[in-house]
Amino acid sequence: MRIGELSARADVPIKTIRYYEDIGVLPAPARTPSGYRDYTDGVTDRLAFVRAAQSVGLTLGEIREIVALRDRGETPCEHVTNLLDRRAGEIEQRIADLQRLQGELRRLARRARSLDPADCEPDLVCHLIHPAGRSARKR
Repeated sequence: MRIGELSARADVPIKTIRYYEDIGVLPAPARTPSGYRDYTDGVTDRLAFVRAAQSVGLTLGEIREIVALRDRGETPCEHVTNLLDRRAGEIEQRIADLQRLQGELRRLARRARSLDPADCEPDLVCHLIHPAGRSARKR
């Protein structure tokens, strides 16, 4: 099948398909005698895999590693498991960071409700989020 048909079947833009070929996520297709790309039906499955892998947070580089293992005839399950574990840990850390940020924002909002805007020093952009204990004025 030609690239336009693949694009329609897989619901992936032609530009994306070409990019995936360039970076090694998709194998280079055979060419027709007139030079058109000629894809096999299996490429649709590969594109579905790429989308699914991206949806769980894997990068194109990681996806390229996985498909390279499969293309060499290796089973990538252990590698994928390690990637998923690592991504889950990163998300866990990000959630903890976001919870700390949420607490800080709530603390600032409580503090803001107790401050009088008239007390805002003209040298500060906003005393609500200026670092505590620091003044913009040099003393």
